[in-house]
Amino acid sequence: MPQPLATQPEATQPDSTQPDATQPAALDAVFFDFGGIFMDSPFAALNQASEDFGVDPVLMLSTLFGSYDEDTDHPWHQLERGELTLDVAISEISAISEANGLGHINLFEALGGMMSDPSDRTFMVDLVKDLRAAGVKTSIITNNLKEFGSVWRSVIPVDELFDDVVDSCEVGMRKPSPAIYHLAMERVGVSAERSAFIDDYEGNVIAARQIGMAGVWSGYSNASTRAAAAELRALAGLH
Repeated sequence: MPQPLATQPEATQPDSTQPDATQPAALDAVFFDFGGIFMDSPFAALNQASEDFGVDPVLMLSTLFGSYDEDTDHPWHQLERGELTLDVAISEISAISEANGLGHINLFEALGGMMSDPSDRTFMVDLVKDLRAAGVKTSIITNNLKEFGSVWRSVIPVDELFDDVVDSCEVGMRKPSPAIYHLAMERVGVSAERSAFIDDYEGNVIAARQIGMAGVWSGYSNASTRAAAAELRALAGLH
């Protein structure tokens, strides 16, 4: 069972130096999650919502998002694979919530904390730019919804910053399935041994490591995400 209140990675001072273009990069590609990396984490929002509603956070996560360490037939997972519409998924999740004794929980209200007071994540955009300047390919692997596409793509200039985007609802597979990581690497022509992946959900990072990628867990806070950016800089050999 996933633990939404897991201990955060220890925050360290990020490396703010620029890449040395005379040295080859230690990685061929870095793959980024989106929510939780370039904007605040939905899992942090759920943690706060569970406290506000007086609900056990593990029960709330499993009710709304399913067992997130797995790829199942929970309505949210089907939604992220593009198999259900948002309206149908919300209706089915509401029924699960009632059955689990949580009553009616408004999914958008629960996730509202993501947008209510957004953190400054320009440091992560700067990292992407530095990686590209060093010759490292950049790509997104996101579990997302068809209905949210225009919203999240407007947060940063996605087409300018990334060589590719693998969106779960477009490819019919989602993290932590190994298939989506393999597809992402195939599409930009790199091997797992020369790739790194960053995500705010630890289970997705573990899945990437299991197929040979370097995995960096950002945690849910702005401070831990800054530390993760510094870790990625070091992995890529940016000095």
